[in-house]
Amino acid sequence: MTLAEPAPIAQLRADLNGRFIGPEHADYEQARTVFYGGMDHRPAAIVRPADAKQVAQVVSAARDSGLELAVRSGGHSVAGHGLSDGGIVLDLRDMRGLEVDHVARTVWAQTGLTASEYTNAVGEHGLATGFGDTGSVGIGGITLGGGVGYLSRAHGLTIDDLLAAELVTADGQILQVDEESHPDLFWAIRGGGGNFGVATRFKFRLHDLPTVVGGMLLLPATADVLSSLIAAAEDAPDELSGIVNVMPAPPMPMVPAEHHGKLVVMALICFAGSPDEGERALAPFRSIAEPVADLLRPMSYPEIYPPDPEGFHPTAAARNLFVDSVDHDVAERVIERVSSSDAPMRVAQFRVLGGAISRVPGDATAYAHRNSRIMANVAAFYTGPEDRLVREAWVDEFAAELRQSDPGAYVNFVGDEGAGRVRAAYPGATWDRLAEIKARYDPTNLFRRNQNIPPAAAS
Repeated sequence: MTLAEPAPIAQLRADLNGRFIGPEHADYEQARTVFYGGMDHRPAAIVRPADAKQVAQVVSAARDSGLELAVRSGGHSVAGHGLSDGGIVLDLRDMRGLEVDHVARTVWAQTGLTASEYTNAVGEHGLATGFGDTGSVGIGGITLGGGVGYLSRAHGLTIDDLLAAELVTADGQILQVDEESHPDLFWAIRGGGGNFGVATRFKFRLHDLPTVVGGMLLLPATADVLSSLIAAAEDAPDELSGIVNVMPAPPMPMVPAEHHGKLVVMALICFAGSPDEGERALAPFRSIAEPVADLLRPMSYPEIYPPDPEGFHPTAAARNLFVDSVDHDVAERVIERVSSSDAPMRVAQFRVLGGAISRVPGDATAYAHRNSRIMANVAAFYTGPEDRLVREAWVDEFAAELRQSDPGAYVNFVGDEGAGRVRAAYPGATWDRLAEIKARYDPTNLFRRNQNIPPAAAS
């Protein structure tokens, strides 16, 4: 303890001895490291609670001390919201409990679990809930923002399988929220991000999914290939979800060496069904062009998440948007744009939406983009501050060129881009309703280290 330490923080240090990491702690440097590189925040304290009661202690200490509170599940926030300069980081990593009800096909899961940990655990029983496309992402953040991933067209967003949540609110209460209890709060946390409290447990619906057919298909980088892949994804059965990337081929052993670093179209595909049905669904994709590499195969669903490379902490400039179509003209511009950059890694990424996502009414959850057709992301890795300016300009120009009639944004992929992009994630009446709920449950905006929705009175 230092002389300048506020009394609530000193009390927290005493109460949660062994779970409190201050700047003097041997583990501090590692504990303040998140997935993305280039973030040098120095919190006053990092606390790793064991349960909701201890989470409530941390929340109360932040409120009473006036220090900024950052909440971290997996540490994948592209805006760095899982860290704070001089504030408290509430790190959920020790909360990894999971209770499966095999009869009801439901599970209670603590929010320190990663998508891969959760998926591996329930996958042992041939069951699944859809998250994103990266196994090391924490289930807390991805769920609160919506959850677009490999099962979205088949089963909807992650929030469409969310049945209830345990939430610690700004006043330190521990609430169970669902359709019957605090339904307004339950509506808000399904897409509204971390604005309304700390989610400590989720109750999810589980789907029977013993096998999928999926993996990676690398094709030549041409406008015909790109537009044809998008068209095939739009025409595919709802059981098929995927991601289409225009990018340099990574130096993986399964990619022929002569293609390493050369532009390719990489399709990451998951068909949530039997091998026979999957082979039929994948045939149109395989017929588009002679593949650079075809790694599509039957697999268990947990295999869809490969491990992250050891010590991988990328620094990237990125922008997110929705587009209506990727026709041949758009595809030509995409290929030209990605070809023109000399960033060591750059990508234009497209995810065809629809399916089960679009069968949920637009006002049923705080995720308001049910009718959006294609999600796009553009990104470029950078190597330092000066290079960052170059890459930021490139992604800004690229995103502006891609933008069509859909002005929305997916909150989980929005970076540190200002209030306007947050408003784009919550258009019209959605924003107004969220701000009103925020005013009731967090009137002082304690939970502001996020894509923030200020309480209505302060708007």
